[in-house]
Amino acid sequence: MRRSLATALCAFAAVLGVWDAAFSGVKPREPAGRVRFLNHTNAAFDRYSLSPSGSDQAWMREHYFRMLTYSPYFDTRLQWYPNAWMYKDAYAIRSSWPIFASHPEWVLRDVNGNMLYIPWDCSNGVCPQFAADFGNAEFRANWIREARLSLAQGYVGLYIDDVNMEWRVSDGNGNAVTPIDPRTRAPMTLANWRGYFAQFMEEVRAAFPDVEIVHNAIWYAGGVDDAYIRRQILASDYFNLERGATDAGLTGGGGRFGFETFLSFADAVHSLGRGVVLMDYATTIPQREYALAAWFLHSDGRDLLMNEQLSWTAPDTWWSGYDLDLGNDQGKRYSADGVLGRDFSCGTVLLNQPGMPRRTITLPSPHRRVDGAQVTSVTLDASTAAILLKDCSAPSPPYDVRVY
Repeated sequence: MRRSLATALCAFAAVLGVWDAAFSGVKPREPAGRVRFLNHTNAAFDRYSLSPSGSDQAWMREHYFRMLTYSPYFDTRLQWYPNAWMYKDAYAIRSSWPIFASHPEWVLRDVNGNMLYIPWDCSNGVCPQFAADFGNAEFRANWIREARLSLAQGYVGLYIDDVNMEWRVSDGNGNAVTPIDPRTRAPMTLANWRGYFAQFMEEVRAAFPDVEIVHNAIWYAGGVDDAYIRRQILASDYFNLERGATDAGLTGGGGRFGFETFLSFADAVHSLGRGVVLMDYATTIPQREYALAAWFLHSDGRDLLMNEQLSWTAPDTWWSGYDLDLGNDQGKRYSADGVLGRDFSCGTVLLNQPGMPRRTITLPSPHRRVDGAQVTSVTLDASTAAILLKDCSAPSPPYDVRVY
């Protein structure tokens, strides 16, 4: 009897484990030092995705962990690249769409009844996208129906843009406007805005339990201690950090827009069992290494990195740095006189934050930089970094950081 009970309990525990793995949103982890690249198939990339050869198709499958794509253009390309995420905006309505004509009541309005917009690319009193009332259950149901039709083509993920837990609604000139809440007939409160969004994202998660869901959201809107933001994050698999580590608005240290605050937010997302996408906007060679170093500082084995510079991300111009595998991490990141570092079994990453003085780091033994150069020290200006490669079997020694 005892043995049967023990066996039953073990079986029950196994079922719980399977249930947790399937529904908690936690993805299997790889080594934190292995780069996982997300490629954006925007219009500039069409010349590579339009009609690639078999060898180019195989190359993309090997080097692009995921691709952010658009339906219906990519529907027929899923045959040779099945690991694609499909783009869909959370609450955009365009005037050319049939639902704009059939459901004008789904657009948010100001106190005078004027239609409101998502504040992006506005010109001459008009923005390309109206702001939908995502508090409207019919709008949400229609959004999910549309997503279901596109996902049925075979996409593994759904990339949802503008998951804005901070106000993002404006007039035609991009000026912020508080919309009227159709349910209360009063100016919408931020709490209601966030509550409607959290409910919307939870409904999407429930509709697509087996699809990878990515939220392009505003990281500085609040922390995971905010109940609505926590619900929003838990309704996703990945939180996309747009503009990434090279965002010109980031400052050194803490504070609302501090670089360390930025990384700590990624840590908080990890604490909820979700991954992070660092969608970096690097445009120069030093920024490219800096962005990759920042990704290594927070990577936990689930995260992805993205950059749109075709001059180093396309199949014929690929930068070998995106193939790096530094192996397993040897602990969390650390700080020495403001320089952030992290050790891996096959290398070390050092990064000097924005606004910080120049640092020189003396290495206890020669290391290789990403370009192959052998170095015994590195000098880092503000917003620069060094990725240092070493023999994977050698332990990581301490580093001497001197401030100039």
